[in-house]
Amino acid sequence: MTATPWDPSQPILEIDRLSISFFTRLREIPAVMDFSCTVMPGEAMGLVGESGCGKSTVALGVMQDLGKNGRITGGAIRFKGRDLCTMSPEELRAIRGKEIAMIYQEPMASLNPAMRIGEQLAEVPMIHEGMSRAAALALARQIVADVRLPDPDRILKSYPHQLSGGQQQRIVIAMALMSKPALLILDEPTTALDVTVEAGIVDLVSDLAAKYGTSMLFISHNLGLILETCDRLCVMYSGEAVETGAVAEVFDTMRHPYTQALFRSIPLPGADKNTHPLIAIPGNFPLPHERPSGCNFGPRCDYFQAGRCDAHDIPMAEVPGGDRHASRCLRFAEIDWEAPPAARKSVEKTPVGKVVLKMDDLRKYYEVSGGGLFGGGATKVVKANETLSFEAHEGETLAIVGESGCGKSTFAKVLMGLETATGGEILLFDENIQNTPIQQRNTDTVSSVQMVFQNPFDTLNPSMTVGRQIIRALEIFGEGKTDAERRARMLELLDLVKLPRAFAERMPRQLSGGQKQRVGIARAFAGGAKIVVADEPVSALDVSVQAAVTDLLMEIQRKNRTTLLFISHDLSVVRYLSDRVMVMYLGHVVEIGSTDQVFSPPYHPYTEALLSAVPIADTRVQKKRIVLEGDIPSAMNPPPGCPFQTRCRWKSMVPGGLCDREVPPMRTLAPGHQIKCHLPEPVLNGMEPVIKIAAE
Repeated sequence: MTATPWDPSQPILEIDRLSISFFTRLREIPAVMDFSCTVMPGEAMGLVGESGCGKSTVALGVMQDLGKNGRITGGAIRFKGRDLCTMSPEELRAIRGKEIAMIYQEPMASLNPAMRIGEQLAEVPMIHEGMSRAAALALARQIVADVRLPDPDRILKSYPHQLSGGQQQRIVIAMALMSKPALLILDEPTTALDVTVEAGIVDLVSDLAAKYGTSMLFISHNLGLILETCDRLCVMYSGEAVETGAVAEVFDTMRHPYTQALFRSIPLPGADKNTHPLIAIPGNFPLPHERPSGCNFGPRCDYFQAGRCDAHDIPMAEVPGGDRHASRCLRFAEIDWEAPPAARKSVEKTPVGKVVLKMDDLRKYYEVSGGGLFGGGATKVVKANETLSFEAHEGETLAIVGESGCGKSTFAKVLMGLETATGGEILLFDENIQNTPIQQRNTDTVSSVQMVFQNPFDTLNPSMTVGRQIIRALEIFGEGKTDAERRARMLELLDLVKLPRAFAERMPRQLSGGQKQRVGIARAFAGGAKIVVADEPVSALDVSVQAAVTDLLMEIQRKNRTTLLFISHDLSVVRYLSDRVMVMYLGHVVEIGSTDQVFSPPYHPYTEALLSAVPIADTRVQKKRIVLEGDIPSAMNPPPGCPFQTRCRWKSMVPGGLCDREVPPMRTLAPGHQIKCHLPEPVLNGMEPVIKIAAE
């Protein structure tokens, strides 16, 4: 029987009341319930929500790739009018990869490490379209050029491990586009990438989708990214769609309490940690088999009414006057959406005290073998940190920002004593520690400088209870004379990080990501830390959990007058919580100043590009778009002269080729504000703001 031809005026993807469950030996776990979503031809639909809300399950349902335990228990998924749920495996094979393609979060999971890039790309049209190998390789070369990779011939001959993360992700995008699919599903495609690389990838995907007329289903937890890439969005919570509509309409006239709570937990322009602190969503996300009756969001909602919101399942309802705008809330017409939040409280600014940490001309070099047979090659030097100088004061938050490979984490390792410096000085409370590894540091020094790591899953011992792990840290730091004293102190630390005392008996596997990060913070403060190095402490967490953890760090800082060195690539969070910002590039400090100074012109050209790349979830924001070309150079073979000159859009404004020959000196633009740049003063003073907020 021939299929009815598809009418291009109809939806390309129509998900209708979809329900998906996973079946274990114990129970059925309903992951997605009554989910509906429509994508029109050429439209980009964003799917947003916290981890565990069912976004990726919906995508895998569309791909019909739910594994042995997953099953569609209700509803339909129609692609070009045909229900994917009723297709045979042969019919699905003809569609997957050819008409529907998917780009996953981790590019290396999609690439075969033993095959050259050209062969992997050529496989797609050879399998789906029966193309000859020569024609497929020619098409692969054209698509590699389309995804803006330099030297396509070299790339096609390379293996995946020879490419950077950003280049690998571009190859995965090229692979998805080889058959010019009608629908492209992107599952958090930029989460693991630097903000500058992310900006390039986002531009690329949008341009290529327009070029090939591809529709998109874009899954992300980053609302700013959705604003920049999508026409419409669907907000998910606990397996359900709770609000859907045009992006600008949902952002400006949201009509579901969960959407409002998401926006209140992310740092938008104007948020201030003292006068306008972020508001974390109270409570925890419900487990799929423990959902409440009625509204799933009810137990965490400010507008909940017992006997009404929990009486029965709540359907999606049209919002009057909207563009296909709908909300799963009984009370959306009664709520005053303009009212300020009741939970917001202003706090006193932490006074900044004396200098507690000083780095002067710090350098850290690594020697690596040249790679000759049997180690015969010449030794090469990696200059991870070069002439690093700054001061940090008691009670202040100093943010350190820059792309991967700029030397942020190397400097943290040297400060912690995990590495020793090649040159320069580190003064901690007037004591030189640059050449003292952690094994030789006294207990006071070790306990006064502690670290909160990026991934809370890797930093806890899976075989020890939470309480025992904190007590172990207290024993090492010599805190408490008896077991009873240490146990009492452990319970106080759980109070400090706002975890119930009953969690002392839990194992790490019983905790969520945000709860594990709180345990890591409690352990860091076990010895009364004076300086805490927080290395991307919230990047692995959901936005609502991010708000709670950053708020917690600020509260502990105010109480203990801790100095916080906050390493991050998320400039929205940096702007919200830092007092001063240090920008690093290829081992150099290229700009340092107060947060207001660094976020306002004049900028170092690299800072300008970083600010331009930050996705901001605010329709009032107008941004100058500056996409950096090329990758960050290798620290083993840095460019001569200015480290940034290979990617700088202002280089032509410097006379005499100075940028190619000389490393710029550190210049003071204003008290406390320094940049490392050759640009003449009139050019610097003529710089325009990258981020502007349109008048209301």
